[in-house]
Amino acid sequence: MVKLGLSRVHFPVSTLGPGNRLGIWLQGCSLRCQGCISADTWAKAKDFIAVNQFVEQITPWLIQAEGITISGGEPFEQPEALLALLKQLKQKTSVDILLYTGYSIEAIEHHIQQVKPYVDVLISDPFQYQTSQTLRLRGSDNQRLHFFTTLGKERFKDYQQEISKQDQVLDVMFDEDGTVWFAGIPKRDDFLRLQSFLEQQGHQITVTADKSKH
Repeated sequence: MVKLGLSRVHFPVSTLGPGNRLGIWLQGCSLRCQGCISADTWAKAKDFIAVNQFVEQITPWLIQAEGITISGGEPFEQPEALLALLKQLKQKTSVDILLYTGYSIEAIEHHIQQVKPYVDVLISDPFQYQTSQTLRLRGSDNQRLHFFTTLGKERFKDYQQEISKQDQVLDVMFDEDGTVWFAGIPKRDDFLRLQSFLEQQGHQITVTADKSKH
């Protein structure tokens, strides 16, 4: 039984590809890019869920979703679970799947070939804080957009363009414990500006991040 280290899942997400999407974030990343907005996903997963059980749980969302975006963390640090997840998703739905990785496709060519039949679009390469940010769906312009299927090219053809005003938005989600999650591609230091603004209004902000650094 293949198990998945999961960070979180949300529906709908509208800022990580076209349409109302199911967003899946995997837990664990050893790349730890400077300036990463998802530092809370760096630590290795402590809790795991069987892939088939997870897919069964999200089936009601899959029925409604217009696309799926998988990120992290680093999905390819769980290659067996990632492949199992992608296969089961493709059995359940015909919508497009966008997959993020901080690795170059050249560095993980074997894994890329394994998942390629189940992925429509891949965004690869590490986030570089010092590199310009002008392209849609990418945190830095060194990151590459790869089309693996006709569906992917059709759905994401407009995402080869530069950022427009319609991209300058984030999805905001609230958990029952008061945790606020953001999904999307923020501009540099957006969260620092938000934190400063909220603190000036008298709010106490604790940023979720990997505390151990081990």
